[in-house]
Parts: sequence; structure tokens; C-alpha cells
Amino acid sequence: MGRLRLRSRQWIVDEDDHIIMGDGRREILEHIEQTGSINQAAKRMRMSYKGVWAKIKATEKYLEKRIVDTDKRTGTRLTDEGRALLRKYREFKAVCVREEEKAFRRIFEGQ
Repeated sequence: MGRLRLRSRQWIVDEDDHIIMGDGRREILEHIEQTGSINQAAKRMRMSYKGVWAKIKATEKYLEKRIVDTDKRTGTRLTDEGRALLRKYREFKAVCVREEEKAFRRIFEGQ
């Protein structure tokens, strides 16, 4: 038998289990930050523009804050709230990965 390894994902959801933030939305925000474009973010993720926009809007609706600002002249950028959400999710994810690895090793590798 080969060596076991851990793969896990975390989603932040609302009371009805609708995704508010997860790795997919993190990736969307990172691509927007890098490219200044929802369209380019969608292309990089092989998603439709409409699909990416719907995910952004769903998160904004729940948070009651804009996380992306669009302007035809200057392009698309993350708002202060969007940057804060992205930073917090990255921090949360890093803590989860670190703690899950510890638990996995203790339980499955007897350490």
C-alpha cells in the first residue's frame, strides 16, 4: 500500500449552506487582483463571465458589502472589503492546513 496523504477543502457558508468563500472564490479574487478584469479571471478559470459574476454577487449579497469595483475606464479591482476578505481567507486556510496536517499525522501515522 502507498503512503496516505491528506487533501481537504474548507468553505465558509451561510446558514443555508450557500458558499460565501472558498478556494474557488479565492482564486477568482486573486485573478481579478492580478488581471484587473472579471473576463480575464473567468478565462483563466475556464468559467463563463456570467458564472464568475454570479459568485461575486452572491458573496457581496450575503456580506452586504461590495468586494469588487468595476469601472469601464480603469478596469476591475478589489475593494478594501474584497482585499480584507481575501487576506482573511488566506490566513484561515493556512491555519486549517497546518492544524489538519498535525491531526492527520497524529491519527494516521501514530505521531
